Amino acid sequence: MSLKRIILEMGTGNDLYGEDYTKAAVRAVQDALHHSSLTLFRSLGIDRESMHITVNIGVQKPHAVDIEVVAQQVPFGTVEVNVELGGLNVLDPEQDTVTVIATAAIAARLELPDGRFSLSS
Repeated sequence: MSLKRIILEMGTGNDLYGEDYTKAAVRAVQDALHHSSLTLFRSLGIDRESMHITVNIGVQKPHAVDIEVVAQQVPFGTVEVNVELGGLNVLDPEQDTVTVIATAAIAARLELPDGRFSLSS
């Protein structure tokens, strides 16, 4: 058995006025999750709780993201959240505000028997 990536989804999220990096990260994760539909669990009889999920978040202030709140957005599996420098801050000097833009990449992996599931050409 080996751990195989079965999906990679990306998303973006923002906080327009509050400069809340966690809120922007949560919205990025929700955006990524809304792009996916993993029907293979029902089709192949695989328990979706067996997924290993890695959530990578990019923001300009990684220390300002509450990783527990971000992890709670993923409804299944074992979740690990990593936050690194990325995303974008958009300054508005006239209003003295910062719009926070976060990016998210969510990878889901499963333990699959070697050779059991493969793509044929």
